[in-house]
Amino acid sequence: MTNELEQAKQPVSAVLAGPYGHPFHPILVTVPIGAWVSSLVFDIGSLIVDDPGFLARGSVWLIAIGVVGALAAALIGTLDLLAIPKGTRAFRTGLTHMSLNLVVTAAYVVGFFWRRAASDGPGPVGIGPLVLSAAALVVLGASGYLGGKLAYHYGVRVAAESTQAQGYTTRQHTA
Repeated sequence: MTNELEQAKQPVSAVLAGPYGHPFHPILVTVPIGAWVSSLVFDIGSLIVDDPGFLARGSVWLIAIGVVGALAAALIGTLDLLAIPKGTRAFRTGLTHMSLNLVVTAAYVVGFFWRRAASDGPGPVGIGPLVLSAAALVVLGASGYLGGKLAYHYGVRVAAESTQAQGYTTRQHTA
């Protein structure tokens, strides 16, 4: 088991996936999460303000930015998944995490084209695309929980405790 755990901590490619103890995937996921949460805020705002067109258009752009960011995060996340030994709980959790993220990204791609086809003026975002975005964010939250489980519970791509302990040593000052 120790060998499998150490394998899951090592990058498949340090250049692409990030060096030991500092994976790129958690950095990249902030782009789609931030863009998609912001798009929902814009959606809701478009229902409230007098001139909703700019918010509806902004939401479409945020969705597109999120999809591009999600694809980048998925490529790097796949490299991290390949470091996890097959047949383990961590690997199954990683597969579920990846599958949910693919569903979320597909939902946002559908939402993007739905909005583009339905944009016939400066009106607010329709209730259908708004509900799709809200549902996709709920699924994204579940996937994020699993991503946290991979890192914090199973220690995937997290430095060994001996490496972590170095951050808790104190310097001795001589007077």
